[in-house]
Amino acid sequence: MEQEFDDDLTFTPFEAAPSRLTIDLGALAENWRMLKKASGKARTGAAVKGDGYGLGIEAVVPALYDAGCRDMFVATPDEGMLARQFAPEARIFVLSGVWPGVEAQFFSHDLVPVLVSEEQIACWTNAVAFDEEHPCALMVDTGMNRLGLSVDDALALVDDPTRPASFSPVLLLSHLAAASDPLHPLNRKQLEAFQTLAKAYEGVDSSLANSPGIHLGPEYHFDLTRPGIAIYGGEAVDGVKNPSLPVVTAESRILQIRKARAGEPVSYGGTHVLTRDSRLAIVSTGYADGYHRALSGSGVPLRQAVQHGGFGFIAGHRVPVAGRITMDLTIFDVTDVPETEIRAGDYIELFGANILLDDVARAAGTIGYELLTSLGNRYQRAYIGE
Repeated sequence: MEQEFDDDLTFTPFEAAPSRLTIDLGALAENWRMLKKASGKARTGAAVKGDGYGLGIEAVVPALYDAGCRDMFVATPDEGMLARQFAPEARIFVLSGVWPGVEAQFFSHDLVPVLVSEEQIACWTNAVAFDEEHPCALMVDTGMNRLGLSVDDALALVDDPTRPASFSPVLLLSHLAAASDPLHPLNRKQLEAFQTLAKAYEGVDSSLANSPGIHLGPEYHFDLTRPGIAIYGGEAVDGVKNPSLPVVTAESRILQIRKARAGEPVSYGGTHVLTRDSRLAIVSTGYADGYHRALSGSGVPLRQAVQHGGFGFIAGHRVPVAGRITMDLTIFDVTDVPETEIRAGDYIELFGANILLDDVARAAGTIGYELLTSLGNRYQRAYIGE
């Protein structure tokens, strides 16, 4: 039986949405310009994979393109095809490379595969042999043990007499594994390996530095830097004040404020027991929205020095998560917020200018990358600063 669906769906307006994101594209573009300046003589690209780090390729890519970015990195061909709609003159690199059956997507949308193995090199060279010349890039593993040819195999490929003429990379890449720690010895080890590779692939542009790699200094910049998290407002270097502007503010609406007595439990399992008469704000965001269950309050009394779990912000006050976060709801203890300054329908900031993205991530035992890219699709979004 055929089903009919209403194409004219009406969504809740941003001003009344249960949960919402404000995404400052002006701040995003300014962060990219800051990283471009820090990259010195190198060109500056941008990682826009993970749907623009969870913020939407269709918004992030044109903002970066208008700012001057002409080299963009995605994870999959589908992401590349979407990015191409908003960046007509950019080089769009697909980091997962190519496999038989998808070559036509690369040809028709002018995507550049980042080849990561001998199998992918063979796939690509066979495909382009029957078509006009198309560019590719080569990934080499210099110490992360992730994607890419080994250093020895990549060096051997340079002088291999059986190397197909159709294999002519326009970019040589590797990825830093520990650049967020400037003192980590692996940084220098990878740099020296990549310097050897760049010399062997003379005439081919090279790229090593991600967001934290840019801050390791000019040696790491080569021809092209490719920042990611720092564009989106996240921390890049451990123990250093984050210079990036906040880009995302996540908020959730208070559905109800309830009073509860000392000794009463809060949320599933009764793991959080109130130590005083309290006021609790129940907001309409949970782990289905990417607000991780690991941010649940542990039940540590508020008057103690340490509160395990997440915090929100409202009316000038940091308010702790109380009890377990559930699929659609989170409970905040708002006892310390004057009753006259808060009411049902108001919004609590989950992260933004007052509760920093990476502070929330640390409270959840994760990183800002994961928090951004796991944002659910139930947030209403408003883009500002365009």
